[in-house]
Amino acid sequence: MDDAVADEKGHRWFAALYDTISRGGERAQVRAIREKLLADLRGDVLEIGAGTGANFEHYPPEARVVALEPDPHMLKRAQEKLRPNVELRQGPAEALPFPDASFDAVVSTLVLCTVRDLPRSLAEIRRVLRPGGRLVFIEHIRAEGFAGHVQDVIKPVWSYFAAGCNVNRRTERAFEEAGLRVTGLTRTKFAPVVMPVIYGAAEPAPR
Repeated sequence: MDDAVADEKGHRWFAALYDTISRGGERAQVRAIREKLLADLRGDVLEIGAGTGANFEHYPPEARVVALEPDPHMLKRAQEKLRPNVELRQGPAEALPFPDASFDAVVSTLVLCTVRDLPRSLAEIRRVLRPGGRLVFIEHIRAEGFAGHVQDVIKPVWSYFAAGCNVNRRTERAFEEAGLRVTGLTRTKFAPVVMPVIYGAAEPAPR
């Protein structure tokens, strides 16, 4: 299926169930991490893969946020959570509709597992960041050892039921390959699946 057609069609039922499915994890862990990462953002901020808008309430009023989401069904639900300083648009991370050096920060929370082209998405993030800008992220990643092999095996089924999510992405390695230097990193695991998660910030490395 053509990517543009897939984005236009979206995932109606996954969008409808997403907040319910993620409610337990949000209360237990994710909400506190969102608050920590987003609290000091200022200036022009781009959020990719805004989903149903879980980050919106955590942005400080000093941040001017453009939230991008390709799935029309997610987009509709995110509109219900809009705040005065958040502008919502439809679009993919692989082709950001903004000039170079447009943003002081880019936010990606549980998104890079789902983008169709991870290297291209990271290149776009780097392109739109201003000098001194940073990527703020929460992402689940491939585990090491046997658990990682299990993720490899279950990937096709997981992706089918989770709207294209790749459970075994080596996102930390992809940051390095894209020229993004991680400047602050915390490793944890999300229950009940006990999935490895990293969160923190990264900045463009000198070319």
